[in-house]
Amino acid sequence: MKLIIGSDHGGFALKEVVKQHLTSLGHEVFDQGTHDGTVSVDYPDYGAAVARAVVAGEYDFGIVICGTGIGISLAANKIHGARAALCTDPYMARMAREHNDANILAMGGRVVGPGLALSIVEAFLNGEFAGGRHTRRVNKLMALETF
Repeated sequence: MKLIIGSDHGGFALKEVVKQHLTSLGHEVFDQGTHDGTVSVDYPDYGAAVARAVVAGEYDFGIVICGTGIGISLAANKIHGARAALCTDPYMARMAREHNDANILAMGGRVVGPGLALSIVEAFLNGEFAGGRHTRRVNKLMALETF
């Protein structure tokens, strides 16, 4: 799978753990940055960059991480076509894929620990969009972008 991952300084440490795990599983992972967890950076820059790349079709999925996951998910969702889901457990991640056809996973580096984060990532990447009635709902979500 071809993935892109990005974080601000608050999500840097967790991003490194997730990136290493995904690479060890054979996924191709592009690190959008930040590349230094000691320098304060702005989460909108990284959330938007990841979302743009996913929406452009350059990557299968994106993962974005900031301190809480809130700001970076908001930033990613400002990009037309992005469906970033902030998940704090594997069930949410699976449902984000199955029901919402989420294309970006958001997490909080100060909210979930490394072990839980890896379970969340695996649930997200192993999830498949269920289609059916959910297609109608996702289409309605996407139509909101034209308002």
